[in-house]
Amino acid sequence: MTSSRMKTEVLVIGSGIAGCTAALCLADKGREVTLLSSGASLDNGNTALAQGGIIYKNPEENPEQLARDITKAGWEFNYADAVSHLCEEGPRAVERILLDRVQVPFDRTESGDFYLTREGGHSVHRILTCADYTGRAIQDSLARAVLAHPNIRVLCRRTAIDLLATRHHSTKLEYRYQLNNQCVGAYVFNGETGEPNTILADFTVLCTGGLGQIFLHTTNTSSSIGSGMAMAHRAGATVMNLEYIQFHPTALFHRSDRKFLISEAVRGEGARLFNVKGERFMARYDERMELAPRDIVARAIVDEMLKSGEDCVFLDAANYVDQNLRKRFPTIYAKCKETGIDMSKDPIPVVPAAHYSCGGVLVDRRGRSTLEALYAAGEIACTGVHGANRLASTSLLEGVLWGMSAADDINRRYAENSCALCQRLQDSIADWITSGKTEMEDPALINQDWATIRSTMWNYMGIVRTTPRLERAFEDLRNLNKRLHTFYRSIRVCKESVDLFHGCQTAYIVTTAALRNKTTRGCHYRKD
Repeated sequence: MTSSRMKTEVLVIGSGIAGCTAALCLADKGREVTLLSSGASLDNGNTALAQGGIIYKNPEENPEQLARDITKAGWEFNYADAVSHLCEEGPRAVERILLDRVQVPFDRTESGDFYLTREGGHSVHRILTCADYTGRAIQDSLARAVLAHPNIRVLCRRTAIDLLATRHHSTKLEYRYQLNNQCVGAYVFNGETGEPNTILADFTVLCTGGLGQIFLHTTNTSSSIGSGMAMAHRAGATVMNLEYIQFHPTALFHRSDRKFLISEAVRGEGARLFNVKGERFMARYDERMELAPRDIVARAIVDEMLKSGEDCVFLDAANYVDQNLRKRFPTIYAKCKETGIDMSKDPIPVVPAAHYSCGGVLVDRRGRSTLEALYAAGEIACTGVHGANRLASTSLLEGVLWGMSAADDINRRYAENSCALCQRLQDSIADWITSGKTEMEDPALINQDWATIRSTMWNYMGIVRTTPRLERAFEDLRNLNKRLHTFYRSIRVCKESVDLFHGCQTAYIVTTAALRNKTTRGCHYRKD
């Protein structure tokens, strides 16, 4: 094969907790894995930003108690089978992957037991932490193991353009006429050469993360643009619950491209919310007050801001957290200090920001999508665990469990029979055809299109939605999608154009889902 074309057993797109877990579990069983990251390293996704922690288990509870908390937070819109899978198998996944395989140094008490904290919506203390940088500790531990593994080929600065599917990309009619559409890899933009590559794979695992960057205010990294959602949708995989976008209630109020998250664990340790009048207002909205689920707290904050006309509310940890804040929350403490706030003395100004996508590519408990040979894990997947609103600290657990489950299922299929793509099918997949003539994209046009997407989503598809707002967003994004289809045929493919195309398409299909769902539930709050 040419340098622009390669074949691998398993292609993993995305290098966060789900992608790294899947790659490790596959490689440990002897599989040849190619792992892609769109950034210069493995940690450009959201995993490294996760502060609060990961659900483990409280020695005095049973799985049913966690299931009740997840279902209550999810407004009883959760898939019971997926919730049971998470509650029963989640602790074993933490032990197998994070404790035994990569040895994440979770916090312990003086007696040597794991330190367990509690966050909003949780009835007991059951969350493992590494101070307030749990995601960073997990990502670093996984990345070290991945980079050291001889069966994993890591390719950075690679941006997936399109999933390859037999019905869409095969040049032979015998494959296009088959009822079973099969994913056979992806077209990938190589940021090192500036050219698209063809990567063929027996199985593809989509772990591209979230979509927060399609909103004006978000806690997500720049790579979180919904690329996996757009590609899977184009390829024909079923997507579900896209309208359920969780807004984190407490992001640090300051000017930046990405809002800095003030972990829910701060409220879990006792911090309280106050409005500009100094009133503790959460009791007016929910009896759980600051420990209510995120959708309730976020709407309460928006309501208080609208009443006062102010740009934020305040989170007071200094007077209510009975711990050394600098030691318990070193990352948050340092960031606040950087912006002129001493959280051990001053209240922290906070605002809601787009944080997590509860929906995504529909998968079963093995991570299988409706497109043959395509798996998904992590935030890109809709497992049904989160329902209409995600319970705090379930995301890291879902990522490690479904990354492991997808790998285990692929390993099982290899053990049972030969899953390799036949040479005839491989030869029928054509390489990327460059149609554009213009060498460089226009940064002014790309920046303006992104500004349109983000402001449209924030103003019309935000925390509180109405029919007129959603209809306006639908029309504006549909028109922008049409323009982008025409314009980007005229330029050579590049990372910036691929990202914009994915972001715009994701914004459009998310808005379409919200417009169709006229029922208020959880994260999808319709005022009319």
